[in-house]
Amino acid sequence: MAQSVLEGTGIEQGDAKSAAEVKERVVKAERLSKALPDKVHTWPYLVRLEMMVGTALMAFMTIWSILVDAPLEEPANPTKTPNPSKAPWYFLGLQELLVYFDAWFAGVVLPALIIVGLMVIPYVDINPKGNGYYCFKDRWFAISFYLFGFIVLWIATVIIGTFFRGPGWYMFTPGEYWDVHKTVAITNMDWPTKFGITGFWPSFAFGASSALGFLFVPPGIYWKLKSHTSETLQKLGSVRYWIVAFFVMSMVGVVVKMILRLGFNVKYIMVGPMGFNI
Repeated sequence: MAQSVLEGTGIEQGDAKSAAEVKERVVKAERLSKALPDKVHTWPYLVRLEMMVGTALMAFMTIWSILVDAPLEEPANPTKTPNPSKAPWYFLGLQELLVYFDAWFAGVVLPALIIVGLMVIPYVDINPKGNGYYCFKDRWFAISFYLFGFIVLWIATVIIGTFFRGPGWYMFTPGEYWDVHKTVAITNMDWPTKFGITGFWPSFAFGASSALGFLFVPPGIYWKLKSHTSETLQKLGSVRYWIVAFFVMSMVGVVVKMILRLGFNVKYIMVGPMGFNI
């Protein structure tokens, strides 16, 4: 009996010690939270750090530019045109798109869609965590399609134009010799011709139907299936949904056209009057 009393006393002493430790931790946490507030001012904490990093980066770039010569080529010679003639690296993506689309589409329509798409973002964004929240969990849709446009539609096309396009703007595999005399037979066919459609107006109708069907049928099916059950689609509304769907499908359509051209030798999806080709 004496032993059980001692054991009980030991348990009570252990519980009291644990409670004291927990209380001490709580006091320390409260003291630390007061010393380190949850929010701090942008100035001087953030701006000072940004200025220090910017100054260090500028010093590094200045020293690097002094010690390492820029990889400039010889002065331009009007009697000797380089093969291939490549744009600056930041325009190589646009130059690569000229392989898959006509100049009016790749140089005017697509850049215009980018500008207009960026302009409509504030009007179609319904996420209440739009300011200051950049984690993937809260902004997965916006981040995913931004990365799709940035990596696939720009970075990837720049890499292709830089490392895979050689003389004649032909495609060369890594390590392959850039033969200036390389000749590739042109076997490209329009999308309607793949299905045996050769007349101008039937080809135009088939190509236009294919392009419009790709743009609107998949989003329409998704809207039909999810609009009554998805809280996000209900908040977004039909007008904003179709605006977002149009830009998303346009981005995906560029990649689809590139795949069709490289993998299946498809030149145009739609051949229209007065050079209105896609």
